[in-house]
Amino acid sequence: MTWPRAIGFVLIAAMAALGACGKNGNGDFQGWVEADMIFISADEQGRVETQMSREGDKVAKDSLLFTLDSDLQRADVMQNEATLANAQQALDRARELLKNKVGTQKSFDDAEALVRTAQARLNSSQTRLIRRRVVSPVDGVVQQVYYRPGETVSVGRPVVALLPPGNIKVRFFVPEAMLPKIAIGDTVHVTCDGCASDLVAKISFISRTNEFTPPVIYSLEERSKLVFMVEARPDKPETFRVGQPVSVELAPRETSR
Repeated sequence: MTWPRAIGFVLIAAMAALGACGKNGNGDFQGWVEADMIFISADEQGRVETQMSREGDKVAKDSLLFTLDSDLQRADVMQNEATLANAQQALDRARELLKNKVGTQKSFDDAEALVRTAQARLNSSQTRLIRRRVVSPVDGVVQQVYYRPGETVSVGRPVVALLPPGNIKVRFFVPEAMLPKIAIGDTVHVTCDGCASDLVAKISFISRTNEFTPPVIYSLEERSKLVFMVEARPDKPETFRVGQPVSVELAPRETSR
């Protein structure tokens, strides 16, 4: 089961446990925690040689995550190095012939162009070789490892899913009548089972498109109501877990800045 699908099942189960919940009339709303995962994949197909991380590990930016077999890339580098050496020798001969007025300017220019082409191909092959060692682009926590050593990875398939702390967000829905009372940057209070009482978040997104109330949150009577999705970034993202149900309370506008 993939990570996004697993999160969806967890979310549905959690919301089902809450029952028919929604706005309680006091500016309180039920929501859940979501995250923008970073899926790390390989540039080319290959076999995983080493897997340096496990689920739950904290990784620093530029730290090694995994490596892929590089036999083909190394061979390509060696071939392009030989091609460049031969092209450089041809250029040296063309330069000497031109200096002695035996060769032509065209022959020299052609040899020079071959050297530039060979150098570009060598640079490309060296880059492909370097990228068989995949490093983390950000500081974060490993949420999922999809491939283990010995398994073959296709192009574009994620090998590791990372979650940077800043990518945690609280998502909830408000009716149209509440829109004039909220704005980007407003503070909301967030509560959850077993959490501290002082958790807050800043509204970072308010949808411009209405939608029907998500059925996993609201009762049958409320599903016909149109609502707008709102997202808020918590000040303490490490407190929350993806898929966790939360309650969101809108702070008074005079104290929400």
